[in-house]
Amino acid sequence: MCDAGVTVVPFLDRDHSILAFNERVLDWVDRPGVPLLERLRFLTIVSSNLDEFFEVRGVPQLAAATSVAAHRLVDRQYALYNDELMPAFAKEGIEIVSHGERNEVQKAWVHDYFEREVRPLLIPVGLDPAHPFPQVANKSLNFIVRLSGKDAFGRENEIAIVKVPRVLPRLIRMPAKVEGRKTLFVSLSSVIRAHLNLLFPGREVGQFSQFRVTRHSDLAVDEEDVRNLRTALRLGLQQRHYGEAVRLEVSAGCSDYLSSFLLRQFGLPEAALYRVHGPVNLVRLQQLIDLVDARRLLFAPYKPCYPRQLAPGRSIFEQLKHGDVLLHLPFESFDGVLDFLREAVNDPQVLAIKQTIYRAGSDSEMVDLLCEAVRRGKEVTAVVELKARFDEEANINFAELLESVGAQVVYGVVGLKTHAKMLLVTRREGRHLVRYAHLSTGNYNPRTARLYTDICHLTASPELTADVEHVFVHLAGQSKLPRLAQVWMAPFHLHRRMVEQIDLVAEAAGQGQDARIVLKMNALTDEPLMQALVRASLKGAKVDLIVRGACMLPARLAGVTDNIRVRSVIGRFLEHSRVFYFRAAGAEQLYLSSADWMNRNMLRRIELAWPVTDPHLRQRIIDECLVAYLHDDRDAWDLLPDGSYRRVKGAGDPHSHGAQAALMERYAASPAEAEPAWT
Repeated sequence: MCDAGVTVVPFLDRDHSILAFNERVLDWVDRPGVPLLERLRFLTIVSSNLDEFFEVRGVPQLAAATSVAAHRLVDRQYALYNDELMPAFAKEGIEIVSHGERNEVQKAWVHDYFEREVRPLLIPVGLDPAHPFPQVANKSLNFIVRLSGKDAFGRENEIAIVKVPRVLPRLIRMPAKVEGRKTLFVSLSSVIRAHLNLLFPGREVGQFSQFRVTRHSDLAVDEEDVRNLRTALRLGLQQRHYGEAVRLEVSAGCSDYLSSFLLRQFGLPEAALYRVHGPVNLVRLQQLIDLVDARRLLFAPYKPCYPRQLAPGRSIFEQLKHGDVLLHLPFESFDGVLDFLREAVNDPQVLAIKQTIYRAGSDSEMVDLLCEAVRRGKEVTAVVELKARFDEEANINFAELLESVGAQVVYGVVGLKTHAKMLLVTRREGRHLVRYAHLSTGNYNPRTARLYTDICHLTASPELTADVEHVFVHLAGQSKLPRLAQVWMAPFHLHRRMVEQIDLVAEAAGQGQDARIVLKMNALTDEPLMQALVRASLKGAKVDLIVRGACMLPARLAGVTDNIRVRSVIGRFLEHSRVFYFRAAGAEQLYLSSADWMNRNMLRRIELAWPVTDPHLRQRIIDECLVAYLHDDRDAWDLLPDGSYRRVKGAGDPHSHGAQAALMERYAASPAEAEPAWT
């Protein structure tokens, strides 16, 4: 595998690696020891991930192997839904009752519901030259019907479309008077299916099927050619639901005639057709989790403790003067970050607050606090990333809200996404202005802070906070970035510095010295970085990679990556922290980062990596984020040379060592409401 002294690495396929990640998530559905509603949640997570896979990729014709893998994954989803989950729910007295299973009393109630709540919102469209195929929104529920007989004008137009409004709930619970001793639901699709004939009086309904089309939904805006990015994106959002079709889902029993008709309408190849044995949108089954009142079917309650390094009730600014503070989310509470910002807002000595906003959620307390800071006369600068995929609308609204109260809002750098997570507070202390900063591997989102593992770093370090100040000034003013003391920033030098760190370890290994690399991230697909890891492996450096999702670097490939081990940990919480550890000849370097090792993160985004220099804090991260995961034998998978994954011995056994379980036990507070699995 060498060509003129250069090792040729057969990198793995990225799309196949993404689908393999979802196979590992789906494994949680197949674990009988996992609470039943949580198994359903993981099923819906995979469906949501697949939706995004198609929406973002935007290519109707997948590579043959990728298409086969996608179909296989969907088939397994529905097999688990029908053969495992639904029978398990039935044993608990919880059922989604189809039309054929409903008794006469239940049918009467469903009919009344249809007439009262559903029928007034449906407008069937019979297709003819004056009624062309209607616009069908991305991921919406629809029915296609083939009719016999003639319409009111004596014509034989046989195809009709019924669009189902999104305002209607996809699951409806039956009232106690018709449930008996069970908890019974009906799906909206079965309610409509049972009454299709009523929508076409005088016609006979023959073939029919529910269907759902997925469309390319990645907004494309030429930033160089627009005067106002916010306005351009808002206009683009109006068209997102009607992008190019990339996938068609129909009922398993849909006739070839109807499926072929739909494929022609959407301009899709046969391989883009997915026949499903159940609801065409499993994501909407999340409603069942909220509608069923059964705590025993959820994970045991868990409440994170208040950050151990922070003393509640004491000034965080005063505490930071004695040393940096790390928060390990979600095992420690995000309340520590909120308290930091809250104190800054309420402290009259704080003069300025600067923050990046990438994914803050639809209802953000942090944005409210920034608005309050403006009202209190503080200088507030918000770098709002308007192009955060699928969060564009929320971020546009945040930007407009902040501007309306007088905050300075900027949108980063043209052509680059601002993915760095920074919060900087400037405070007057005597005759001096002192800076305090918060840096994070994850978003300023209180909801995902309960579901994603991330590391937050609070610091008063003059060098680190000065670097953060320089980055904010650069983003706001587009000025030349000065030399930074500690922070590595993409797209300027983060990529190069990571390669240099790897090469330093490789050099130490080549000299027979201690050489070790341990990296934790969400994805590894950047070729120069992977090539650097291969060079280090060939020199003898031991490399451990903890990569949650897509990884294109094959592990343990003879003669190429013999010294590289790759594992993926899929747990109750979504692994999201990025930690990079390098040891060369006894010298240790550990960096936290907002960036995964992907080409887009290194070259097309504003990203940060920064060092943890305090030896005690550095060791804590090594123990909790690296060592614990390398020894996980409950939720871990090992990557094999051919790109497949193998569960480690003991995986799925609740008595095995699990890194997340151990951290939950270490940081658990008093019992409270359980947090769900990640979505």
